[in-house]
Amino acid sequence: MRYQNTYVKLDTRLYHEQPPTPLDNPRAGHFNTQVAEQLGWLDDEDLMARWVEILGGQYVPAQFQPLSMAYAGHQFGQWAGQLGDGRGLLMAQVLDNNGQLQDLHLKGAGLTPYSRMGDGRAVLRSTIREYLCGHALTQLGIPSSNALGFVVSDTKVRRERLEAGAALMRVADSHIRFGHVEWIASFAPDLLSEFTDYMIDTYYPECRESETPVLAFLQAVVGRTARMIADWQLIGFAHGVMNTDNLSITGSTLDFGPFGFMERFNPAWINNHSDHTGRYAYQNQPAIGHWNLNIWLPHFMRLEGVTRDTLADCLAPYEATFMQHYQQGLCRKLGLPHAKESLTLAFEWLTLLEDNLLDYSNSFRALLGLVAPNEHPHEQQLLTIMTAEFNNEAQQVWQDWSTRYLAALQPLSSEASIEEMRRNNPVYVLRNSMAQRVITAAEQGQFDELNRVFELLATPYSVQDIATELDTLPPAPHAPQMPISCSS
Repeated sequence: MRYQNTYVKLDTRLYHEQPPTPLDNPRAGHFNTQVAEQLGWLDDEDLMARWVEILGGQYVPAQFQPLSMAYAGHQFGQWAGQLGDGRGLLMAQVLDNNGQLQDLHLKGAGLTPYSRMGDGRAVLRSTIREYLCGHALTQLGIPSSNALGFVVSDTKVRRERLEAGAALMRVADSHIRFGHVEWIASFAPDLLSEFTDYMIDTYYPECRESETPVLAFLQAVVGRTARMIADWQLIGFAHGVMNTDNLSITGSTLDFGPFGFMERFNPAWINNHSDHTGRYAYQNQPAIGHWNLNIWLPHFMRLEGVTRDTLADCLAPYEATFMQHYQQGLCRKLGLPHAKESLTLAFEWLTLLEDNLLDYSNSFRALLGLVAPNEHPHEQQLLTIMTAEFNNEAQQVWQDWSTRYLAALQPLSSEASIEEMRRNNPVYVLRNSMAQRVITAAEQGQFDELNRVFELLATPYSVQDIATELDTLPPAPHAPQMPISCSS
């Protein structure tokens, strides 16, 4: 691998160098060969032979320089002070096959100075959920951390019960969060200029071409954040805990805790069992993204040339960027051009889904069964299941809407519209029930179901022979929600 450990060269107040604390008897859980190839890991015999030891914290390769990062943050809208990597270590930074810097971050690596009241460990169920979710979002085309693999061990970790400890080697284009700047502003303000230069030079070098590189950088972060959240909304993904310490400066999805993929469509859906006020409900994610940026940006007023007015100019395009990306995506999901008439149909469709508690992913995909039934037997079956749930009134609304929708498609290229719909409406998402089946089997030492689901999520936009009916089966319309916590 091409190592480029740059973070460790920054001021030592920003991190604590330390090795991981080994797990007892680590064993292979799963290894992502696609990520390994991207990193160049596959080409290193030592890394391949000892990957379980590395992820288990028993062996640290010579070119790794493990460290835990210091950062702060606002959690559920309240200043939480110093946080930091409480159970993870940035093990190394490498250039991948595309010349893109990637962080190798070991989660579940043991105690650090930032562990606070925690034990520094991760359990198998949360590790599996993060592993599968990073894989799922990546294959769906949404910027996200992914993972090289994970191990399970004999180390016992207490959460709600005593569980098997595990560790995950997370791979992300950056682990710098909004909270890093918040920590600097509170505890080491003299580092802000140097750290801002590092963020620009490392992750946004194109901003150096601007007459005002710092403002160009801030505008770019605002834009990437808006587009990432629009992607979440389009696919029906709810992060669940959008604290400022959980948002990356690169606009990539980071830190999977109580996440979920929308099933029965309910914009007010709360997937985090501890989010009692619904702050991080699905429908609130765009506004929370704006709130977090509004908290983050003023810290840069300490830098020359950055004023309240220039920061307002940086933040101002957020809503328009989000809306444009989201509305374009909605139209693509329907195979329609981005136009006022298309958006009217799109929002009427979402209302139909909400009023009848229809499954989000299945319903969008079922439209292929309406547009081209002979080519899409799976989608035609989804359409039959969907329309069977309508009462008489809903049936009439559906008939009216589908007639107008087909009329809007009429003047367009049928082949192009169908291909657009296929590319933007997944057959498979990581449903909570799917993840739970994997976890239940893995806790009994059986990983065949994990292998199958991993393969299924690798090509989510295509119907696959390895799928079962359970993979696309939504919960009953009014079934109680499966509680998801940060340790789930």
